[in-house]
Amino acid sequence: MIQNPYKRILLKLSGEAFKGDRDYGIDPSFLTYVANELKQGFELGAQIGIVIGGGNIFRGISAAANGMDRVTADHSGMLATVMNALALRDALENVGVPTRVQTSIEMKEIAEPFILRRAMRHLSKGRIVIFAAGTGNPYFTTDTTAALRAAEIKADVIIKATKVDGVYDKDPMEHSDAKKFNHLSYMDVLKENIQVMDSTAISLSMDNKIPIVVLNLTESGNIKSLLNGNTIGSKIGD
Repeated sequence: MIQNPYKRILLKLSGEAFKGDRDYGIDPSFLTYVANELKQGFELGAQIGIVIGGGNIFRGISAAANGMDRVTADHSGMLATVMNALALRDALENVGVPTRVQTSIEMKEIAEPFILRRAMRHLSKGRIVIFAAGTGNPYFTTDTTAALRAAEIKADVIIKATKVDGVYDKDPMEHSDAKKFNHLSYMDVLKENIQVMDSTAISLSMDNKIPIVVLNLTESGNIKSLLNGNTIGSKIGD
């Protein structure tokens, strides 16, 4: 039984995390680890939606910066998120968690199109839903996709899973004196330009009053601990 308000969550995963120790691509062992972490939350009864980036395969912004047309680059990045979504679905189903993939770009042979009512039905039936291909539009990041899907499914929280244990004033991997913030308001993040999620995602979360929790995915049990009502990572919200 869940002991805190987070009964329906939207988990934002970076594509880069899927590399594991590799330079690019997908690390199957890390996928299995993520699947087991999600299974712990799933077994607590949480309804889980997921948005995944595609940076381990293709980064649209980087490609555009190197001369590729931005719209073409962003569409390529959307396809990379579909590849990650299919891989994660496979890993989740291998550990016994029923999962569906919905895409913003129609590709009915391999995934369902994004239909909100169908997604809500899956969640209510105890299935994890992975939302792939971003919003289907160029110029929008997967951070913004996460905030949008969270609002649409009426999620209680957005969980941004990273490799660090919260939000810092500077990169803790490079600066030993980096200061961790346990709580920030949405306006703190926007005014100070703190790099958590892009400004559109933060604004959308603020408008819909959806808190954001940033936690360390590589520390086993963090998702389960958060859903058990413990304070984990950093929280952004009012």
